[in-house]
Amino acid sequence: MLYVDLDRFWKDDEIAHRDNCFNPDAPQAALGIRMSDECVFAELGEEGDPWGYTPRERRIELNKRYNDKAEKIVGKRLLREDFPEPDAIFPEIKGIGEVFEGKYVFDGKTTWLLGSCSTPQELEKLLDRVEKINLREFILPPNWESEKKRIFEKYGKKPSLWRSVRGPVTLAMSIYGVENLVYLIYDEPDLAKRFSNVISDVIFEMASIMDQEAGYEPGKAPGGFSFFDDNCCMLTAEMYELFAYPILKRMFDYWCPNPADRRYQHSDSDMGHLLPVLARLNFTAVNFGPKVLVNEIRKYMPKTRIDGCISPLTFMSNNEEEIIKEAKRDCEMAKETRGLNLTTAGSINNGSLLMSMRAVMYAIQNYGRY
Repeated sequence: MLYVDLDRFWKDDEIAHRDNCFNPDAPQAALGIRMSDECVFAELGEEGDPWGYTPRERRIELNKRYNDKAEKIVGKRLLREDFPEPDAIFPEIKGIGEVFEGKYVFDGKTTWLLGSCSTPQELEKLLDRVEKINLREFILPPNWESEKKRIFEKYGKKPSLWRSVRGPVTLAMSIYGVENLVYLIYDEPDLAKRFSNVISDVIFEMASIMDQEAGYEPGKAPGGFSFFDDNCCMLTAEMYELFAYPILKRMFDYWCPNPADRRYQHSDSDMGHLLPVLARLNFTAVNFGPKVLVNEIRKYMPKTRIDGCISPLTFMSNNEEEIIKEAKRDCEMAKETRGLNLTTAGSINNGSLLMSMRAVMYAIQNYGRY
């Protein structure tokens, strides 16, 4: 087993996370990896569906056993063990894809959004319908008010804020098609701008509705907004600026006006060509694809925390030598500027073992000292 001074590591890591990982007194790079619930199955040799339903009591039992093992290997309990009672969970609101008449389908491994139109004429009619929707009535289930009242009276809980969303490019390409959106922007830019504007209005209104449901007056809710936009790599910088940039700018200007407010994007794709445009959005943190590396991001985003850039496939391979190689690369690229939160450039999936996390910790302690 790779040697890591666990007590020292976690004391240093706590300091490293201060000031959004730019703490000038940090002794080492920060570690962002905390694993995920789906990793319990491979780690414990247990049967189960990492992406599907696991009964609450079974989930708690698995996570506790996983955490017992994690304490020995990485020196910390990583996964939550406190899950809400079933009757303390708010009824699910409709997703933004459903507003655009798409369908969410679970294929046994992940949930896909299936599209609803494929021609400019169909898109125009769809946008006409979306603009006429009473969004509050559409997204909130029929039992919302009674359940909201019951849960608050029994548990003192209010609905969560709606502060993260499928990014505009990924949403649009799911609803309308990848090539279709590209052609639309080239051939019918006015309709593309209308599509963008409608997406922007829906995101803004859904977030506003949930602010109100959580008990906040307009403009008084806590700040922060996050986008998850893997498909943004499909657009050129000019196309992205026309279609997606105005949406992020609007949300950040309204919900993230303060320097410390979370302005975040995850896009685990090869979208380095978009960095000059994205840089103008003043992100507080980003998580990009494994080919978009620390030194490249830092050229355009000097004050942004970089969550990355280890390949999720490298991490899941559990090849300690390769994991250390990529972690060392990222640490060395960040030594002059700091602001690195070392994690994977994408999701941590089942099959990724605790020994892989320890390998990253080893790399930080040996190659990530400032």
